[in-house]
Amino acid sequence: MKNKSFAAGLKKLFGLYKGPDESFFEDLTDTLIEGDIGAKTALEIEASLRDLCKKEKLVSEGDVLNGLYNILLPYVKVTSLEPEKGKVSIYLVLGVNGVGKTTSIGKMASYYKQKCDIPIILAAGDTFRAAAIEQLKFHGEKNDVRVVAHQHGGDPGAVIFDAGDAMAAAGGGLVLADTAGRLHNKENLVRELQKIDRIAKSKASEGCYKKILVLDATTGQNGLRQAEVFHEAIGVDAVFLTKYDSTAKGGVAVTAGKELNLPMLFVGTGEKYENISPFSAENYVKEFIGKI
Repeated sequence: MKNKSFAAGLKKLFGLYKGPDESFFEDLTDTLIEGDIGAKTALEIEASLRDLCKKEKLVSEGDVLNGLYNILLPYVKVTSLEPEKGKVSIYLVLGVNGVGKTTSIGKMASYYKQKCDIPIILAAGDTFRAAAIEQLKFHGEKNDVRVVAHQHGGDPGAVIFDAGDAMAAAGGGLVLADTAGRLHNKENLVRELQKIDRIAKSKASEGCYKKILVLDATTGQNGLRQAEVFHEAIGVDAVFLTKYDSTAKGGVAVTAGKELNLPMLFVGTGEKYENISPFSAENYVKEFIGKI
């Protein structure tokens, strides 16, 4: 993971540091907001650090930076998901168009195939875009896993239904299901997702159905708004943070954890299948504030 933007802003702030005074805390709040942490959360962080500096008598740059690290760390939630052998696990992959959804599905297929040694099926549930179906078939071929796909414009619920049946017939494994992401048609999308949600839940073994939201780390507060839409529609269990190797400010992981209680699952740092890592809150916060 690489994150230069916010850390650079913080470094600049500490370059002018003369102690934890009013000017410092005001500038810190601005820097947090520029790092894609929402205003509400930024003000809470600033107030917590202000109290900590007063209580612990923190003055040095290193102590204040450590204080900020300790405040941010619990804000970032993390989870892990592991499919059980002999059961039908369905992971519904959500996200708006352009966040890297199909590539992330390809990465997860590679990751779980190697880690869990179980059958994997990719379900082409984004029937709205012909390109999405072709992209998923490409990732299936590259990973040597089966793809269940219907024609362009078909019923996405039927795709998930068939993929669930196919996995049950195979004796269990993991279905990674793509979904549409056309937020400009929000009401239709929400209705479609709610229908797919019911079908996927009915086809998965008990406790083996999860919803993973793919978020682009570069989208900032817009990413949080996207998360709210999907979370309100059908609930989100985990987040896959993509494009973290670019000029991402990356604060969305802090805000999603604090304001929506959404845990991070994976981080994607490139286009290759091996560019996937289980999310580490410690590494993330260290890089976010420039401690690494």
